[in-house]
Amino acid sequence: MPLFWPEKKNIAQVDFDKLPRHIAMIMDGNGRWAKKRGLPRTAGHAAGAETFRTIATYCKEIGLEYLTVYAFSTENWRRSAEEVSAIMDLLKRYLLEAIGKMERDRVKMEFFGDLSPLAPELRELCRRTREISKGYDGCQVNICLNYGGRDELVRAAKAFAQDCVEGRADPNHLSQERFGGYLFSRGVPDPDLIIRPSGELRLSNFLLWQCAYAEFYFTDVLWPDFSKEELHRAIAAYQGRSRRFGGV
Repeated sequence: MPLFWPEKKNIAQVDFDKLPRHIAMIMDGNGRWAKKRGLPRTAGHAAGAETFRTIATYCKEIGLEYLTVYAFSTENWRRSAEEVSAIMDLLKRYLLEAIGKMERDRVKMEFFGDLSPLAPELRELCRRTREISKGYDGCQVNICLNYGGRDELVRAAKAFAQDCVEGRADPNHLSQERFGGYLFSRGVPDPDLIIRPSGELRLSNFLLWQCAYAEFYFTDVLWPDFSKEELHRAIAAYQGRSRRFGGV
């Protein structure tokens, strides 16, 4: 596949025949983006939602198999009611648009996290997008919603313990692969590349189990300003590394 935007200089060279199978992104920096412009934080989330649309569409176009994004964490409920409401409204709007375009785009959508605290209307939209797209075989977009890596691990441990109590599992036969089947991400390969914009150098409770051998790419670019070109840089950096998975 040829490089996009060939007229632009200093764009990272990407081998589109050797893309990572799964890219995960922490969509961070919306609030700071808005503050720099004298805007309310909600304006930053709206701009960030547009960036997500652009990047998710582009990932599908270049043939990425899996894209996972951190949309709302278990800790984000601590934010103001106004900000939480704005984020949920943006998500609802996005899902309504996605449902209308699913047959054309054929993007499979999944949700990682505990959806039970969400408003009934939003939970129903999540259910509908899952149901409509479950037969699609193109790019799968996983939206981490009310998600936390530690919460995921605790839930998985409790579910396994319950299966042991009820005779469906034997603790002596627990393996990493079997434990992975209790996670929200079951059936999805671990991310090859995790991208974090905004200049922060931490995981923020994101995919703690799944990131064991992921490559990381950090950038100072705030999420609303994250572009296809920046995605190219991240992929090029990934392709320039040697992944040994503990070997030599």
